[in-house]
Amino acid sequence: MANNEEHKLYYSMTQQKEVFKPQIPGKVSMYVCGVTSYDFSHLGHARATVAFDILLSHLGHACAAISFDVLFRSYICKL
Repeated sequence: MANNEEHKLYYSMTQQKEVFKPQIPGKVSMYVCGVTSYDFSHLGHARATVAFDILLSHLGHACAAISFDVLFRSYICKL
């Protein structure tokens, strides 16, 4: 991590903040499921994108290399 700082994230399983430690020092990989839209777009679709962008920015200060992949799907139902 940059500057030997401890970066803490809230871990909902233990309900407390814990020090973030990448499995591979200096590298972080994130795979995020994006929106599966069934109808018109709304503000809720942006929520996950904004939340993970904030997390990505925070981790960018902690690690040298970040891999960030997002899956977006569209749902078309033809009955």
